[in-house]
Amino acid sequence: MRKVLFAILAVSAGVVLGADEICGAPRVQARAEIIWTKPLCKEPGRYIGWPTVCRAPNGDLLAVFSGDRDEHVCPFGKSQLIRSADGGQTWSAPVNICNTILDDRDSGIVTLDDGTLVMAWFTSIAYRSYIRDRAKLKPGSPQFYWWLHDEKLRPEEVEAQLGAFSRRSTDGGKTWEAAVRTPCSAPHGPIQLKDGRLLYVGKSGDADHKNLGAGVGKVVAAESTDRGRSWRVIGEIPFPEQINVLRECHEPHAVETTDGRIVVQIRCHSKFSGFVDSSVQSESADGGKTWTMAKPMGLDGYPPHLIRLADGKLLSVYGRRRGNLGEFACLSDDQGRTWDVKNEIKLIGHWNGDLGYPASVQLPDGTILTVYYQAEFQGEKTCLMGTLWRVTK
Repeated sequence: MRKVLFAILAVSAGVVLGADEICGAPRVQARAEIIWTKPLCKEPGRYIGWPTVCRAPNGDLLAVFSGDRDEHVCPFGKSQLIRSADGGQTWSAPVNICNTILDDRDSGIVTLDDGTLVMAWFTSIAYRSYIRDRAKLKPGSPQFYWWLHDEKLRPEEVEAQLGAFSRRSTDGGKTWEAAVRTPCSAPHGPIQLKDGRLLYVGKSGDADHKNLGAGVGKVVAAESTDRGRSWRVIGEIPFPEQINVLRECHEPHAVETTDGRIVVQIRCHSKFSGFVDSSVQSESADGGKTWTMAKPMGLDGYPPHLIRLADGKLLSVYGRRRGNLGEFACLSDDQGRTWDVKNEIKLIGHWNGDLGYPASVQLPDGTILTVYYQAEFQGEKTCLMGTLWRVTK
């Protein structure tokens, strides 16, 4: 019994112990090697979700997420930040960046070439669907307290704070400027292009946000030419008529290739995509103004996060919530034109589908830290997890 318990704890901490697997993922795979997997931030009894990671100008790693939550949907989510000064080995306690009267969900972050940090998130009132029937709420239950909280909110307050936003920090994330509205939303936020502009590819509106500024049911590209102080829509991604964009497409992310194209992958729940729960891809050759028709690329999972590695390869990471559950990665050797699905990389396994939203950053030594959310042990609420790994070919 002691040996079994020790093995479980060791695997949780990312210790290999000579084993062939770490947390349900083969340690050595066709194109990758897993170094360690471990929790980065746990808030006992609370729920964490939807992270993004970046590297600050001083070399610190910053991870942002929605934390201190009752559960997956609730009114109390906060945008929180933790930092690591030792390459992801240890992390600070979480600090709040955004704590509005609504549910602060998702957290994207990017470091600009001048050191400015830009983070993005959205607020939600989706929790109201759980408290519509006051008579069914049991006193003392989480939903009862959601109702008590919601009863205090004035309509004009909700109107002012509901939507998608971004904020800037010029001191490494210690303080943040006032929020500005964005015309779209996506979990991992904007990226910076080689020409200095910020590009934000996101959903323009859905059932919870009827219109973020560009109409409803579109995947649009917005730009900022003033380093995140303001945004304007410059393009829209087209989809085949078989896809219902409003209902079936969400949560895109973009990357700029070494040959100057922009590649975007979009979470898609249409059978047209090949897997029902997967990602489709579109590309732009003119800085985000026009886009190719979205098409399947064989990636079985969602939502995507894309980065360009130091050697020019593209990396897409995504969660899988059915079948072979866990966090996965896939490489492209040709600037995103094709993806090496045959040699897909498994980063970690899991026992249920409440997981995902991985995001990656490449470290100076070439290793990759991918952060994501899922529970560490059965019976616990979700936490922020991380896997350090390397591409081997």
